[in-house]
Amino acid sequence: MTVDRNLAYLQSLLKELCSLPQETEWVEFKQDNDDAPMIGEYISALANSAALLGKQYGYVVWGVENDTHTVKGTCFKPSAARHKQQELESWLLQKTVPKIHFRFFEFAAAANEQPVVILEIQAAAHTPVQFDGIEFIRVGSYKKKLREFPEKERELWRVFDRVPFEQQFAAQNLDAGEVLKLLDYPAYFDLTDQPLPEGREAILAALTADQMIERNDSGHWSVTNLGAILFAKRLQDFQALGRKAVRLIQYRGNNKLETIREITGNKGYAVGFEGLIDYLKTLLPSNEEIGKAFREEVPMYPELALRELVANAVIHQDFNLSGTGPMIELFGNRLEITNPGVPLVDTQRFLDSPPRSRNEALASFMRRIGVCEERGSGIDKVIAQVELYQLPAPIFEQTQEHTRVVLFSHRDYKDMEPEDRVRACYQHCCLKYVNREPMNNTSLRERLRIDEANSAMASRILKQTIKAGLIRLYDPNSNRKAYRYVPFWA
Repeated sequence: MTVDRNLAYLQSLLKELCSLPQETEWVEFKQDNDDAPMIGEYISALANSAALLGKQYGYVVWGVENDTHTVKGTCFKPSAARHKQQELESWLLQKTVPKIHFRFFEFAAAANEQPVVILEIQAAAHTPVQFDGIEFIRVGSYKKKLREFPEKERELWRVFDRVPFEQQFAAQNLDAGEVLKLLDYPAYFDLTDQPLPEGREAILAALTADQMIERNDSGHWSVTNLGAILFAKRLQDFQALGRKAVRLIQYRGNNKLETIREITGNKGYAVGFEGLIDYLKTLLPSNEEIGKAFREEVPMYPELALRELVANAVIHQDFNLSGTGPMIELFGNRLEITNPGVPLVDTQRFLDSPPRSRNEALASFMRRIGVCEERGSGIDKVIAQVELYQLPAPIFEQTQEHTRVVLFSHRDYKDMEPEDRVRACYQHCCLKYVNREPMNNTSLRERLRIDEANSAMASRILKQTIKAGLIRLYDPNSNRKAYRYVPFWA
């Protein structure tokens, strides 16, 4: 049972809620009713109504008379309540879709020390909240099924389209000291190349101007998701963002049977990015000389490619998928980078498509501080580095709810599978096209380190890639020696 809010705040919140008009669609007052399904339906109804009304939370309050809003006290103790042999909170969470955050607070009212319970319910963020498969909404002071009010359902979906993740709040009703304790504000000024101001008010003003924090009407402060995800000293201090920290797992060998180490970051992405990349580099072995590009040992994977791919994973993730965050998995022969959310563009078009992000403010800030590319997704640089290091072509793939990129360690041409060669041919063709350079038999031989005497091998790969529908001849009527190739989409 959550008890981390201080008593003074809870008593102040109770006073504020009791002062509201009798019919409020984001607050419900109860005396002792502890019916579990009823509570679940209110979680759905109040989450959806709070979103519709622009509130960050909805509330159910036990111990307050509904008509007069007089504090009477309650016998309800959610910390001890059970339903169907389960703890009440656990059972409610299982029945709620999507898994939003809600918390019970048990405390004594200030005026008469009567026991009171407040259930704080996070507003719906990207889709209506269901309980036991049904979506509810408040209409006046009544709880109704959302499907019975199609105009409210349409407006709710419009709200979801209007409020991006970054503008929602990760923490609310904080004083200035609490804000500065939660955020690494010196890092903000350092990364944005600004001098650290003298005085608390100037610091808060700068963070407000960049939408990291927001001041409410009561004079208290809220930390936005943007501020928390970028500059949290500890992401775990923000309940909804704790699982968004980057996980790094190193395995022994080429499978997941044995884990060498597993580390979960705890800093905001802007604060912790360089440390993450530096630590990842220490885990990577080196390749010996791998061709004419290098005359000494080099890292197994190019740093620029690592930076771009890790940055893309954190920037383009779907924050509305709860319980999952970016993950980096290091195997003996490959590196896999996975982020929540399916890509907004076709994986075959990563290299040439303008980037589309669910999180424009996050992407813009990360570009501003030089973490990733100002224009484009940076995938063209990833492919260029992969070719320079003479690595197999990476895989960009979409799973049911995630996007994954796989980088492979060096492998000689003879050890590549046919699909590896076809993929390398296609990506090479895309890179040449976006750089406005010709792609032909000669350039493919250079990419795959095929001797000139074996040009027929390159021709065979070109034919296989054409047959796969990934490239085509630019001009079929040209002389055979002048053949050039372009991607299928060109």
